[in-house]
Amino acid sequence: MDLSQIINELGEDRESYFGAVAPPIIQTSNFAFKNVAQLREAMQDEFAVDLYSRGNNPTVTILRKKIAALDNAEDALVLSSGVAAVFLAVFANVKQGDHIVSVAKPYSWTDKLFNVLLPRFGVTATMIDGTNIENFERAIQPNTKIIFLESPNSFTFELQDLEAVARLAKSKRLLTIIDNSYCSPLYQRPLDFGIDISVQTATKYLGGHSDVIAGVIAGKKEMIEKIFKSDLLTVGSIISPFNAWLLIRSLRTLEIRLERIAQSTQHIAQFMENHPMVEKIYYPFSPSFPQYELAKKQMKQSPGLFTVVLKVNSIQAVEKFCNSLKHFLMAVSWGGHESLIFPSCAVIKPEDFNQEIAAHRMVRFYIGLEGVDYLVGDIEGAFAGL
Repeated sequence: MDLSQIINELGEDRESYFGAVAPPIIQTSNFAFKNVAQLREAMQDEFAVDLYSRGNNPTVTILRKKIAALDNAEDALVLSSGVAAVFLAVFANVKQGDHIVSVAKPYSWTDKLFNVLLPRFGVTATMIDGTNIENFERAIQPNTKIIFLESPNSFTFELQDLEAVARLAKSKRLLTIIDNSYCSPLYQRPLDFGIDISVQTATKYLGGHSDVIAGVIAGKKEMIEKIFKSDLLTVGSIISPFNAWLLIRSLRTLEIRLERIAQSTQHIAQFMENHPMVEKIYYPFSPSFPQYELAKKQMKQSPGLFTVVLKVNSIQAVEKFCNSLKHFLMAVSWGGHESLIFPSCAVIKPEDFNQEIAAHRMVRFYIGLEGVDYLVGDIEGAFAGL
């Protein structure tokens, strides 16, 4: 299906809402029925009808159809956050005594899910370096049920060979789940490589305006219905109709936003890689990136994020550089219109800083929609202050 059709037409029936160009926000918690027979039928299959907005809602349904098509999936769920999407996709497919193989250094709350929350219920996880398929083979146990991927991750951007992992998982009858937040479905479609479930935070590129928090699960209809009925209706991690409407709005400009972001990022990353104050850069579409060829194979483009190791010898120098930037906001997250930085030294105590540890001198950049020269000038000014 053509991208323009997905973004502008799919799921929308303007004749049913007065010809309005923008679909309405069906801001209701409940839906009424004409008779007992209709109510009884609806209660038999809440996945198929609008019964109560904790499950389905017409505004959310429009968004679900678009998201599923973007991921080349049969169906999708849109939830209250990205971490809710990860949680439900995993939790719906494990039980006490099961085992998960996960890539090391995933999103922090995913790491907590595998190493703090799930062990309380008798589910264990082995964290591995996912850059080598042999590490997956060695980590699989008789009770393994899920292989969890994050390709690339959102700080140092290690990738996994999606085709190879999917092939291995299918040979062992294991479920594969990937966090595809870095690329979005526009720049990487994991299901096309054989992955079973793709999750992402819609807070980032799909939202794009830093004004909504949401998450997505996409996959086969049977799996989506299972997650909906067994876990979503129980946990209640729903997205509101208003937030779904905001995401529909944002999808209209997704393609052009990502194109500008990717072009600007490539230009600025190249500038940083050649700067004398930068020791190393992590950016999947840089020829110096160890998995550059795999990135080019699996990803259409590398948007937004890159990380640099500053060539400095003190935490004060790292902080001075970051504090001197005038046009980059200092914040977590990414994917919006605004450019951001996140220094890794923010997660350590100043007295624990060690200049020999490259991770202590890392600064992650997110490039938004501002002009390239505007941002490069800001970075040059901050470097000049050092």
